[in-house]
Amino acid sequence: MVAGADIPARPWLAGHRGIDLAASAGQVVFSPADGVVSFAGVVVDRPVVTVRLGDGRRSSVEPVTATIARGTPVSRGDPVGVVADAPGHCDPAACVHWGVRDGETYLDPLDLLVGFGPVRLLRVW
Repeated sequence: MVAGADIPARPWLAGHRGIDLAASAGQVVFSPADGVVSFAGVVVDRPVVTVRLGDGRRSSVEPVTATIARGTPVSRGDPVGVVADAPGHCDPAACVHWGVRDGETYLDPLDLLVGFGPVRLLRVW
């Protein structure tokens, strides 16, 4: 991981709405969970692939050029695209930004991975 999430308390505040994963141009990107490709196109100046997960959350990766069409069902681990040879916010290195939204609320993708989950401190007796 190149950079972790820094989800702001309010939607208009500065922050990092996802995590950055080290990558190389042309590297295959896989769906993180079962779902349906709900978007495959360009947002501003970067190619983006979004998968609507079974629970309604949306998982997006960028800069990723889709190799799969919108509306296609995918399973966890299915290829959805390749890392684009495009400038990103990790310049000069390449990375994939992975973001997850539940409605309009951004979530830390690491909280959704088995074995990571949100950290909870327990009382010491």
